[in-house]
Amino acid sequence: MNELSTLLQKIKENPVIYIEKPSITCLKSFVGGYLGQLSDLGLTPEGYPMEGFQEWIQERAKTNVTQSWAGILIFSCGSERSAFYSFFELFEKFIKQKNDSKIQETEDVVRLRQDLMFPRFDIYDEILKGIKKRPGMFLGTSSITKLDMLLRGYSLGRREVGVPPTEPEREFEGFQSWVQEKYGINSGQSWSKIILFYSVDEHEALHKFFELFEEYLNKIKSLEIDENSR
Repeated sequence: MNELSTLLQKIKENPVIYIEKPSITCLKSFVGGYLGQLSDLGLTPEGYPMEGFQEWIQERAKTNVTQSWAGILIFSCGSERSAFYSFFELFEKFIKQKNDSKIQETEDVVRLRQDLMFPRFDIYDEILKGIKKRPGMFLGTSSITKLDMLLRGYSLGRREVGVPPTEPEREFEGFQSWVQEKYGINSGQSWSKIILFYSVDEHEALHKFFELFEEYLNKIKSLEIDENSR
């Protein structure tokens, strides 16, 4: 499933599988992680269907504000859920108009991957360090939910092209079960939801995530040291 349009259709039909709920913010973060990883691998989705969508939304909304297309939709629709479903209607119109008029790609069109400002690093290592220092640059706002969606999209992009997980990515795979054990939770809730539940808000949850993740990595290192000393 290398074509973004196919992925978006699947998310529209069953958002729970990919982003847990119909949320435009979660969708944008997920797609951002997905496209960012494919771009870093030099694999641009076929036809790059979101090319120019930001500008099209701004023109349609008659606004020059620096809000992302997701932010503009939330403002105009009034809620995350409404904006989520409105996105697919608008995106379909955008694609039709783009195909009908045969809009040519130009250098001044801002690609989504440029909006992400991702260097070519492992997201579970260097990028997480960058998000910890400046969450607004990578996530827009300090939000553990956005971080979760970003990582999910990133991982899906790698799996689809058959890229094996890096060492930091393999380490992260155990974080879910570690968080569940730490909080004594046996439900299928994601690590982000568990941390958010025990936090005041998204901002505090994101800060707590980095504390917990550091604790988790230290535990892994301690176990490795114990095993090597035997």
